Amino acid sequence: MKVLLSWLREFAPIEGEPEQIAAQLTELGMELESVASLGEGLDGIVVARVLDVREHPDADRIRLVDVDAGDGTSLQICCGASNMTAGDLVPLATIGTVMPGGMEIARRTMRGQESNGMLCSARELELGDDAAGILVLDDQVQPGTPITAALGIASDVVYEFDALPNRPDTLSVMGVARDLAAHQGVPFSSPVFDPDEDGRPTAELCHVEIQAPDLCGRFLGRVLSDVRVGTSPRWLAQRLVAAGMRPINNVVDVSNYVMLELGQPNHTYDRALLPDGALAVRWARDGEVVETLDGVARTLEHTDGVIVDATDRAIGIAGVMGGASTEISSTTTEVVVEAAWWDPATIAATSARHNLHSEASLRFKRGVDPDLAPLAARRVAQLLAEVSSARLHPGAAQADGDLPRRPTVRVRPERVNAVLGTSLSSDEMVALIDPIGYRSEGDGAALVVDVPPWRPDSTIEVDVIEEIGRHFGFSNLPKTVPTSPHTGELTGRQRDRRRLRHALVGAGLAEAMPMPFLAPGDLERCGLAPDGLVLANPLAAEESILRTSLLPGLVKAVAHNERHRMVGVQLFELGRVFQLGEGLISDPAASELAGRVLAGECEHLAAVMAGHDALRAVEVVELLLRSVGRWYPPGARLLDGALAEASAATVEATPLPGLHPGRSAVVSVDGLEVGHVGEIDPTVLEAHEIDERVAWVQLDLSVLLTIPATVPTARPVSRFPSSDIDLAFVVDEDVPAEELRRTLLIASTAVRPVSVELFDVFRSEQLGPGRKSLAFRLRFQEPDRTLTDGEVAAARTSIIDAVETRHDATLRA
Repeated sequence: MKVLLSWLREFAPIEGEPEQIAAQLTELGMELESVASLGEGLDGIVVARVLDVREHPDADRIRLVDVDAGDGTSLQICCGASNMTAGDLVPLATIGTVMPGGMEIARRTMRGQESNGMLCSARELELGDDAAGILVLDDQVQPGTPITAALGIASDVVYEFDALPNRPDTLSVMGVARDLAAHQGVPFSSPVFDPDEDGRPTAELCHVEIQAPDLCGRFLGRVLSDVRVGTSPRWLAQRLVAAGMRPINNVVDVSNYVMLELGQPNHTYDRALLPDGALAVRWARDGEVVETLDGVARTLEHTDGVIVDATDRAIGIAGVMGGASTEISSTTTEVVVEAAWWDPATIAATSARHNLHSEASLRFKRGVDPDLAPLAARRVAQLLAEVSSARLHPGAAQADGDLPRRPTVRVRPERVNAVLGTSLSSDEMVALIDPIGYRSEGDGAALVVDVPPWRPDSTIEVDVIEEIGRHFGFSNLPKTVPTSPHTGELTGRQRDRRRLRHALVGAGLAEAMPMPFLAPGDLERCGLAPDGLVLANPLAAEESILRTSLLPGLVKAVAHNERHRMVGVQLFELGRVFQLGEGLISDPAASELAGRVLAGECEHLAAVMAGHDALRAVEVVELLLRSVGRWYPPGARLLDGALAEASAATVEATPLPGLHPGRSAVVSVDGLEVGHVGEIDPTVLEAHEIDERVAWVQLDLSVLLTIPATVPTARPVSRFPSSDIDLAFVVDEDVPAEELRRTLLIASTAVRPVSVELFDVFRSEQLGPGRKSLAFRLRFQEPDRTLTDGEVAAARTSIIDAVETRHDATLRA
């Protein structure tokens, strides 16, 4: 929908700058798409008189036109149009003019002939769609007159917005002006049209009848005589063009103008083509054909409405489009103006079925004011009297069918404030909606609101509340955050599970989900005790044992992949195991989540890494403990220089079932055993036909996640350089690397390493039987100074002496 600011101001003294009005329209719910200025960009365009028109000597399609721009001088213009003759007045864009489209006019040479400007069409001036020829002006203006003065063009603003389906009132200038006036608090003037009437009564010239009262609620006809069909005056045509419609002739243009202005579609008939001037409304017959104004013959169905003449011939589709048989032509002298109210649902269905969407059907299907037809007919008559010297006959031919009942809505003030979050009084609510036609009376507990006929969308309480909110200003509504319980939040245990999964995926492992049921013998093949719980009613005989460890399922998954030539797989599982025996405690956190678990049922996390050794497993353990805040590295330096031994996470070498006897360890945190780490026993791997080493990690989450997590504290980063030294010691096979690492951390009293990292484990016959080499990288760094070479050398010596003494170790060259 497009509306002009000057047109709005004919209904109300609208105030403000164009940008401010645009913001107000948006605030009122009209989805503004553009704001355009009219009458600008026409500076430098003047009226010129054509002196001579002749052929271009070297171009068939170019004319040489001599014009006088008001100064008595002849200017030659090269022009492609041929619709002008000597003596015509035409618009001339002079040298240096910037056209509305942005093109700058300059002196040019066309096929050897000089052109000193440009003669303009209506489209080039953005005053219409006609681009076939030059715009020829009236003879009353003088050459040299600015085109804006010659055409009476004043500066104006066009607002284009999307008229929403629930706002049929915004499909008219009057409806927009009413809403905007109420918002600004300025008076709105309801139009009154009282054209002069003369001649025979309309009842003698026109008769209307409604044969389908459920289709048509009101059908009205007015007759005008002495009509002279011609071109519309400039002001009328310009307004239609600005509103997005194409001027046709003065009769049709007036009909469209009134539809845009008031929102009431209407239709004009050539009375000479109507037998006895009679019109009637009925339902169509299946297969009935009518040719519409667009020249298409349309086959109708019995659910379509039609307008018929006295012979019962269909001459138009009700509420959608008129017929070609009664179209206004240049010979028309008597006009019947028809205005009606149609059932919105019927018009919507007919328009969709025929894919025929007109400006009239758009308004009728959304709902037109049932009381508007008489006013619209008088407005058409008044304008036709002005633009064509027509004479309006007294009275009107009118028939009524089933008109919609105007609803009355009971509105509770407390409900209004609850929905909007406001604290408005009843009087303030009435003051907001009374200017837009909602008349209210109080019954003590509520407001009884009469909905205006131009708002058929308002039928229930919340519709009226929306209107109160619109005119209060949605931007003025208080901003409050509703309070509600925090539902759907993860528990601490669930967050830890998620962190563990993310850490393992980030380390390159994929999650596996083996079944919790094992076949008889699976535990023994993995070097575990055959003490699994036997199911009384297993799903399958080969899966009748509840697992006591995640090891069998993951080992079988590695074996399956290796049989399919997929080596080096890294998998993890987070699942439940079922351990039997004295002293086992059910998982309290799981009991809280699941309601009930078996005694001895607990949650484990396990990982297998084919092709990797125990060192990789220790790295993964550290990664997992860090991810859930349970990593307390031994030797962490405190402010007083002491060591945090009590809360250390430790890895103690211990032979464990199913794991390599010399490469397995127990993982403890804060003195509690939380899991196992190492490599899977070669005999287990051989039993499953696995040819590569497999690192193993298992954590008991029912113990680990009960240990309080710590938030890591940031430590200042030293600005001073660090010094690294590598030391490799040959020790007995049964000496754990972790014990050696602890000694390295605490051996030097003067300068201690800030980190100790095991980077190599080497075994060889050259080292001797039962011996291995462990290589560590030690980093020294002080927060407040640069260490000297002597300090680092002294620390190195004391560390070597301590390791050799405590672990019967030999420094390897």
